[in-house]
Amino acid sequence: MSNLKDLSRQLSQDVSQLKGRKIFIFGDIGIDEYVRGDVTRISPEAPVPVVDVKESTKKLGLSGNVAANVRSLGGEPWLFSLVGDDANASHLRELLQENGIPTDHLMTDTSRKTTTKLRVMSGQHHVVRVDFETRNAVAQTTLNNYAEAVESGISQCDAVIIQDYAKGQIGPESAQWIIGLAKKHGKKVLVDPYRSTPLSYYKGAEFMTPNRDEAMELAKQIPQPEIWQDVDKIGAALMQQIQSPRMVITLGSEGVKVFEDSEISHLPTFARNVFDVTGAGDTVIAAFSLGMAAGWDLKKTAFLANMAAGVVVGHVGAVACTLKELQEYLESH
Repeated sequence: MSNLKDLSRQLSQDVSQLKGRKIFIFGDIGIDEYVRGDVTRISPEAPVPVVDVKESTKKLGLSGNVAANVRSLGGEPWLFSLVGDDANASHLRELLQENGIPTDHLMTDTSRKTTTKLRVMSGQHHVVRVDFETRNAVAQTTLNNYAEAVESGISQCDAVIIQDYAKGQIGPESAQWIIGLAKKHGKKVLVDPYRSTPLSYYKGAEFMTPNRDEAMELAKQIPQPEIWQDVDKIGAALMQQIQSPRMVITLGSEGVKVFEDSEISHLPTFARNVFDVTGAGDTVIAAFSLGMAAGWDLKKTAFLANMAAGVVVGHVGAVACTLKELQEYLESH
């Protein structure tokens, strides 16, 4: 425990090193819209509840929340995400600007809808979710229109995140394109994977940060049933599949497993109260990218990410961890 206390004390002094680190984020983006109200009657037109709307809010979703976490932790997010040419794209730009995130690097595809998830809620209950999105794969020819800007962004940033939500931006060509450009410019690539994406998409990345469920689903692509329920074996197998020397698997209330070469470490959770785990994975990869950009080793960075996740799960809904909150959390430990 004394080692953890020493590390917490050291991190409290070192978090200022995260400031100004440029993080290139390539991945699906969207809006999370929440409509809340009361249900007191059933519609006479159909056997469905009628929601009397009291409020409606919009938040950054998907890669937008990752960018918000990078920004709130002191970094500078360079967000390369595809949007449509529609009203929701305009709303998304407004949300990004409100969160201090530049919109200069957004890419437009007129054939696509800007992803928006509308959740109608009564109290804590979801009445219905309505998705506006295009999920088919983005043509590499579309991304090629932004090739010069993408390579320039990667060359100027300190680390690269591939954020996969299976909305179409991450495919075999696009993922390998980004990883190849990152290698060309000597940048480390972090992947937040989607549970059913072929592992070959991520080959060559520095490491991935799946949660336990995602890791177990991804491992089913490997024809070795004996490993499918063993987190340690899964981590090693996933590293081998994408040819990465590192892997991080988050375990919720049990903390995080850190894999580096043949060494496996376990960090316990530092969350005092867990109200909502929504968005915790976004906080984790944002913190990892900043720690790596600052030149920290993997264990120190994992401790940072675990602490940042401990902050956000104490809030309701997807929120970004601020540098001030993180500093106070570290000092209190």
